[in-house]
Amino acid sequence: MTKDEKKHLNRVAELGCMVCRRMGYEGTPCEIHHIRAGQGWGRSSHFQTIGLCPEHHRGKTGVHGLGTKGFVRHYGFTEQELLEEVLELCKPS
Repeated sequence: MTKDEKKHLNRVAELGCMVCRRMGYEGTPCEIHHIRAGQGWGRSSHFQTIGLCPEHHRGKTGVHGLGTKGFVRHYGFTEQELLEEVLELCKPS
């Protein structure tokens, strides 16, 4: 992992869970999730990551519990949309 990747992942973690954030709960402790949409079974780069709390990551109502399509049906937004928010929030000032 490069220095830039590590810096980016730290910033993503500081943002907290992006699903909780959309629900009005900013700063929820999170795990790093490499987005799956469009990746097949491979892992995306460290710059294509979002923070998700354990429930929204691995739980029954999470991306791994519901699957990519089920996640979109349940929440009404995609991992890609959350990634776009993360990238916007991580832009240098």
